[in-house]
Amino acid sequence: MSQGLEPLSMRSRKHRYRSATHRASRSAWGPRWVRELKDWLITGAVVFVVMSLLNMFVFNLSTVIGQSMQPTLWEGERLFINKITLSFSTPERGDVIVLHDPSTGPDQKEYLVKRVVGLPGDTVEVREHQLVVNGAPVVEPYIDTEIEDPDFGELTVEQGRYFVMGDNRRAGASKDSRYFGAVPEDIIVGIASYIWWPLSKLSSL
Repeated sequence: MSQGLEPLSMRSRKHRYRSATHRASRSAWGPRWVRELKDWLITGAVVFVVMSLLNMFVFNLSTVIGQSMQPTLWEGERLFINKITLSFSTPERGDVIVLHDPSTGPDQKEYLVKRVVGLPGDTVEVREHQLVVNGAPVVEPYIDTEIEDPDFGELTVEQGRYFVMGDNRRAGASKDSRYFGAVPEDIIVGIASYIWWPLSKLSSL
């Protein structure tokens, strides 16, 4: 009698084993899928926070809009903006910077790209259509024409401020310190280090 029941008992145990294994497999897949999703979400959040902090304090990517910096920069080119440098030093004469537009009115933009031509304490003027800083004409290899806007008399850049101009010296081509005065250091966002797009124009500034 017991011999007849043994195969049936073994089949029952195998069935229970397969059922338990199947349930365990399904329950293991569930938590694993959840864990993987959770890992991806955590990773995405960390990357977002890190990139946001880098963008806020270290660097930024900016697109040139307008023609005020021609022939150095052309509309649509993309720039790498170094922010962290300003934590350890101040802009130098000749630096290309990104700053908040200090002007007012309907044509105000969020950001401007300009070149620093006068430092705190410098005297700046345009004489006979040429930039003159501290009494000496400035050699500007980055421009392709003389200054076509009217001359202006000597002025002294205040402490904590910078005199900026666009490289495009054609008449009315650049809204800069000749229009809104020397700019305070705290509205300077960063220094444009190089052009990174298009790749054919990849170069430092």
